[in-house]
Amino acid sequence: MTATSRLPAWARPKDIADLIRLSVPIAVSRMAMMLMGLTDAIVLGQYAPGELAYVLSAWLPISISLGFGVGILLGIQVLTSELLGTGREAGSGRVFRRGLWWAVVMGAVLTAVLLPISDPFFHWVFVTIAPASDAPSAVTPEIVASSTASVTRILALGLAGHMISQACSYYLEALRRPLLVTVVMYVGVVINLFANLALVAGWWGFPQMGAEGVAWATTGTRWLITIVLLIFVATLTPAFRRSPPAEKGESRRQLAVGVGTAISNIAEYGGFNITFIIATWVSIAANAVYGYSVQVIGVCFMFYLGIATATSVRVAEAIGRGSQEEVRNAGRLGVAATFVMGIILGVLLVLLSGPISRLLVREDAVIGGIAIAPAIAALLWLAAAVTVFDGLQATASFALRAQGMVWLPSAIHISSFFLVMIPVCYWLAITLGRGAAGVLEGAFIAVFVAGMAQFILLEWKAARPDVERAA
Repeated sequence: MTATSRLPAWARPKDIADLIRLSVPIAVSRMAMMLMGLTDAIVLGQYAPGELAYVLSAWLPISISLGFGVGILLGIQVLTSELLGTGREAGSGRVFRRGLWWAVVMGAVLTAVLLPISDPFFHWVFVTIAPASDAPSAVTPEIVASSTASVTRILALGLAGHMISQACSYYLEALRRPLLVTVVMYVGVVINLFANLALVAGWWGFPQMGAEGVAWATTGTRWLITIVLLIFVATLTPAFRRSPPAEKGESRRQLAVGVGTAISNIAEYGGFNITFIIATWVSIAANAVYGYSVQVIGVCFMFYLGIATATSVRVAEAIGRGSQEEVRNAGRLGVAATFVMGIILGVLLVLLSGPISRLLVREDAVIGGIAIAPAIAALLWLAAAVTVFDGLQATASFALRAQGMVWLPSAIHISSFFLVMIPVCYWLAITLGRGAAGVLEGAFIAVFVAGMAQFILLEWKAARPDVERAA
């Protein structure tokens, strides 16, 4: 008996190679989004580390809006992958155009909502309901509220561009052209870095704008990326060519796949961003320590997101071919790859905790009497643990949604990131006084619950392939 024949059915070398071939470009492409945020944080960490709280807190309404929009658009990828799996990719243009229209409308509506409500919302968050804090601070709650609202309004101007570019990315990746997206995104990273150096660091004679400079750099870069991706989609794909008539119920199914993901994204993105608010309630220093730790988690998560997205594509293609065994094996291979990646990333974070913390923020940065770089380094081992189960919940839930199971994964996300993470983070960080460490410990508990629950549900679905698609 050969070594290959003793491997599990889901671990065949050709399937592993296919997963790697698809997931690596997607992970590298998705990494660009986090690298934009990371370069924002690093430049702020060198020139205005105390203003990171304004940027991170501003992402609460922005991330919820993006999570909803990006989730709705996931149907572009799933349905296009199914068409590709059956050799009908010429008809995928109608799927993309439908999603593009949704992206434009959602972006415009959400921007119109966020612009007028930012000031009253953050005044309520940081002035009206904020618990009393004895931590020393050079800024008042009113300044935190107004500064965060200003950053939010600038970021809101890029919402529509972000959603349109995500629709393009989903479409190109489903057509197995992820490398094209990768190149465009990394050009965007470079542009964003130079914009940060100009608007935050004050290079080339520009004024130092701090957190607002970060927001303008992000918004401008996002619209440039959107324009370039639209040009590639229009010239290299059947996106705007005449498509065959849609099958009955296609539009409804495209929306159904996306709605479940949108709800999950709102839960995860909203839950995580509320933890930034909790950290800011503790102190500006706690927000910086926790916020930079989460930046590291976010970069690591992009590796898992590559695996999750590739797993979703492979599951959808197997469904298109009508092979339930391939569906099951694709999901299990994705989970195994997630754990292997978790071990690799965890070891690297622990070994390089010191250099990573000094890269994120200048070594002598002190906020409220706390040395920020050493405090970050002390938490990176826990950040490594968070990434493993955050990756597990992503891979398992993506595989489930590709099989049409929408609402149960969403229920797990809502329970984990709202009913578990927010109260546990508050209890540990504020009630027990554990500060930034308490917020990160609460985040770990939440992603552990989410990851294990999604994995158990995936295995349950594999044993019952006839379960209703809308479950």
